Amino acid sequence: MATLEMPIGKDSFSKLREDHNYYVDKTGLIQQILNKNAEVTLITRPRRFGKSLNMSMLDCFFDIRKNSKDLFEGLAISNEKEICEKWMNQYPTLYLSLKEIDGINYQQAYEQLKSILSSLCKRNLYLLESDLYDEVTRNKFCELYAGKSKEVSVTESLALLTEMLYEYYHKPVIVLIDEYDVPMSKGKSNGYYREMANIIRLMLSRALKGNSCLKFAVLTGCLRIAKESVFTGLNNLYVDSISDNRFDEYFGFTDSEIDKLLQDTNFTQSKTIMKEWYDGYHFGKVEVYCPWDVVNYVSQLQYNPEAKPKNYWANTSSNDIIRQFLSKNNTKINEQVSALLQGNTIQTKINENLTYEDLTDTEYNFWSVLYLTGYLTPVSVDGEKNEAELRIPNKEVKSIFENSIALWFAKDIVPTTLGDITSQLWNGDEKSLSRTFSNLLFKTISYHDYSELFYHAFITGIFVVSPYEVKSNRENGTGRTDVTVVDADNTRAAIFEFKVAENTKGLEAKCDEALKQIEDRQYAEELQEDRYIDVIACGVAFYKKKCMVKIKWY
Repeated sequence: MATLEMPIGKDSFSKLREDHNYYVDKTGLIQQILNKNAEVTLITRPRRFGKSLNMSMLDCFFDIRKNSKDLFEGLAISNEKEICEKWMNQYPTLYLSLKEIDGINYQQAYEQLKSILSSLCKRNLYLLESDLYDEVTRNKFCELYAGKSKEVSVTESLALLTEMLYEYYHKPVIVLIDEYDVPMSKGKSNGYYREMANIIRLMLSRALKGNSCLKFAVLTGCLRIAKESVFTGLNNLYVDSISDNRFDEYFGFTDSEIDKLLQDTNFTQSKTIMKEWYDGYHFGKVEVYCPWDVVNYVSQLQYNPEAKPKNYWANTSSNDIIRQFLSKNNTKINEQVSALLQGNTIQTKINENLTYEDLTDTEYNFWSVLYLTGYLTPVSVDGEKNEAELRIPNKEVKSIFENSIALWFAKDIVPTTLGDITSQLWNGDEKSLSRTFSNLLFKTISYHDYSELFYHAFITGIFVVSPYEVKSNRENGTGRTDVTVVDADNTRAAIFEFKVAENTKGLEAKCDEALKQIEDRQYAEELQEDRYIDVIACGVAFYKKKCMVKIKWY
């Protein structure tokens, strides 16, 4: 069977279709949006669930400057002849994404916003060829294009462009804004939330409230920011969150779509492991898989049918919110995290009307954020009481919790014993090192299913706060070492290989197995070739909260 090209990292609908990449048909979303007939629609979903690709698809379908018939040929929406005739490439469309705004301070973020607006003007430079606009309007457009606008003009930018497009085409304008809340998220992380929220609020309000040039608007984001924070005065706003049913099947892959994908790629035998790792999310009444994970894993399987599932999603989203709450040392939260890791559920109130300023104010906000951003999935939701029963959706997200716990613990607790750990390591004191690691593990959150990923993150976190270079899962010799710690100043290095035992009696055998793997795969040789005089091999075995270390010098 021929290899099918998976659209990894592609969020351009036209490029995906033109390159004949595999596409799971979500064009039914177009009909649903039109049927809803809302003036402004906000769709909130976690990261990597297809928001950007769907927004690009809407842009291709509606934009009057495009000819998209061939792109939609054979897809579900092409069967809706009346909709296609009335709407396909019939309306001026403004499409912008705010997901690239990532400034470390407000000025940098503001300049990035101006750059995005400049690019939007560049795509519409043809408007200046018309004599429809007065000098003031033309000057404002040119200033936006040149990136020289003052803040008041930036807040009026979308309103200005809709007015110009309306005058040019004599048709109302469709506005599409992807990842509208990223600037606020970055602002919260970097201390400029209020300034950024204010400018986004004014920009949206002036473009979307009482704008006679607007046909309709669709926005996507990760969270629904409270009305009083961003959507002040937008009484025409329809919100579809993960608890709503209107668009539930259009973000993420459904079970039947996974069946077809695996059948098309001849990997039907991988369904069980795919379900364990990447399924379990509930949007409305539909259970879905994370599409980012699925396409990455299927792509790996096509080149290596024995490929093991990986945690693809963790690298696309910050897990700081988990560590922030763990660092508060809240006993109740820690106990609930422990229950979740053991496969149990928790019952909590849910608040969907958050602002980025109050995400960590209460434990209910903590659980709400994890629910809304995909880290937890509902078993049941009581809308009247604003309560939900939540669980961890799959093995991938469980590993994120494990890694977050291990890294938080190592960074917050370990520094008090770091001197002992490094001394014991470089002195080759395996008994003391075993005892120190075990003592630290004793203080972590308790749950029954400690995995190698957890222990890996735990040890990595310990040495991340050390003065040494830490290399995790690095190609070395004829294989891949778990963790390598390098002390370049003293030309020495330590190689860690981890194993998990079935009981305490099996710890020593697992240590020996780890040391043998280091030797057989020649992990130490490359380091010796790099002129490291002393290389220590550490075979490390774990069973729950017990650890044994055996050391061999090279």
